[in-house]
Amino acid sequence: MTIPEVLKKAIVQMPQKEKDKLLLRLISKDKILVQRLDFELIEHGDTVQLRRDTIKQQILKSAQMTHNTPGWMMMDMRHLSGEISQHLKITKDKYGEIELTIYLFLTFFEHQSSLLLIHNSKSDSCAEYIAKRTDSILKKLAKFNPDYYVDFEKDMQQLLNYVHSHCPKNYARQLDIPKHWP
Repeated sequence: MTIPEVLKKAIVQMPQKEKDKLLLRLISKDKILVQRLDFELIEHGDTVQLRRDTIKQQILKSAQMTHNTPGWMMMDMRHLSGEISQHLKITKDKYGEIELTIYLFLTFFEHQSSLLLIHNSKSDSCAEYIAKRTDSILKKLAKFNPDYYVDFEKDMQQLLNYVHSHCPKNYARQLDIPKHWP
């Protein structure tokens, strides 16, 4: 909703104390904005690595759990992917988004390989999800400065090997996901 010019001028003319009250009321309604401001103003942006490590611990804990089906496993991966997205919204850490997403899939491939080995009706949606997210990671990496490729080369190649040798391989072919990167 756009604010009419007359209202903008009236807001600017309000006393500072009243504007501050209104601003605080508005900010408190947006959870992500509150967390982002806390990160920037209180933590001074110094806790990015700590936040990454916390998410990595969540990923490892979830990947080590017993998943009876690929569907349950995919639910956990999607939940963790949401945590990564929230991390990005709060910290604007694009490097961390890629690092954590690669770590997410590698960890699940390492701990739940038996569920991801064969493509069948139970693993189909999980296979498609992994392939599409891998394609998304590659597109985001393409936007990065090539100097950063060295940081991701080993893990990305390992992920591509898993994707092309496990259940997502058919979707990987459809999406033209390369077997080698960069």
